[in-house]
Amino acid sequence: MNIVGIFIAAGVVSITGLLIGLFLGAAGIKFKVEVDEKEEAVLAALPGNNCGGCGFAGCSGLAAAIAKGEAAVNACPVGGEPVGEKIAEIMGVEAEAGEKMIAFVKCAGDCDKARMDYDYTGVEDCRMLAFVPNGGPKSCNDGCLGFGSCVKVCPFDAIHVVNGVAVVDKVACKACGKCVEVCPKHLIELIPYKSQYAVACSSKEKGPVTMKDCQAGCIGCGICVKQCEHGAVSVSDFHASINQEKCTGCGACEKKCPKKSIVIL
Repeated sequence: MNIVGIFIAAGVVSITGLLIGLFLGAAGIKFKVEVDEKEEAVLAALPGNNCGGCGFAGCSGLAAAIAKGEAAVNACPVGGEPVGEKIAEIMGVEAEAGEKMIAFVKCAGDCDKARMDYDYTGVEDCRMLAFVPNGGPKSCNDGCLGFGSCVKVCPFDAIHVVNGVAVVDKVACKACGKCVEVCPKHLIELIPYKSQYAVACSSKEKGPVTMKDCQAGCIGCGICVKQCEHGAVSVSDFHASINQEKCTGCGACEKKCPKKSIVIL
């Protein structure tokens, strides 16, 4: 083998490699994506659950919005106040006081209290029951269907079906809102964690109809309204509701409720 040919071939390969390296280096500099250090720091501070409870498509979306000043530093419902304070320090601002929330299921019509029209056998998904007679086997059209669509979407294992009704674990719940979105009956809402009493019913039917359908249904009698000295309870469309901002937690409404529709949280 010609030694000169070997050296020529080695030289060509070396020069080609050098040129390619220079080209890639120049391309890397030209097309370099600038990284926002604050955004990276905020993303690192977030819990990484990517639950979407903040309204953005995952933690990276929220981090970008916070870095641009388009979202509050305490916008993460999972991280809560500790994460909010850490992000506020990164952004060089003060964290606004945020109220901790919790999901609440407005129904107490379990298998022992709610009347059933028929036995259902089929796909166990609450969203599918819109296509069956009466919107589900329970006589109450506003009651929890109990097939756990909310359970399936909860990333924190904070909600479970107990005796035919979804029940929230206050400690595990992070108020991400996924259960609120998925419930086809719109029975789940976010209320302040500090709430002590709530109406566990969503029926808007008149008293006689509700009493026939469920033993725990609110009949809109107004006794709770008369008992509350702080104007926190009201009745509209045959249904009682509690204004959590006005409620002092005295418990007078719960004690006098004849159907026990008002529950202690």
